[in-house]
Amino acid sequence: MTYDRLVCANCAAPVSEGRCPVCRANRERLQQEGPLASLTPAALAALLIVLIAAVAVLATRTA
Repeated sequence: MTYDRLVCANCAAPVSEGRCPVCRANRERLQQEGPLASLTPAALAALLIVLIAAVAVLATRTA
């Protein structure tokens, strides 16, 4: 999940603004996560489907 959509429970402001120490800490934590952490479940499912289709195409070409 990206931090630009999150709302802080401490100050009720967007986490991306970093108004309070809790926001700033969570923003830092989210920025340090890997590139796949920001993918949505729908994007991960689409990536998995594309990967399975590519493997199926390669399997039919080599057989």
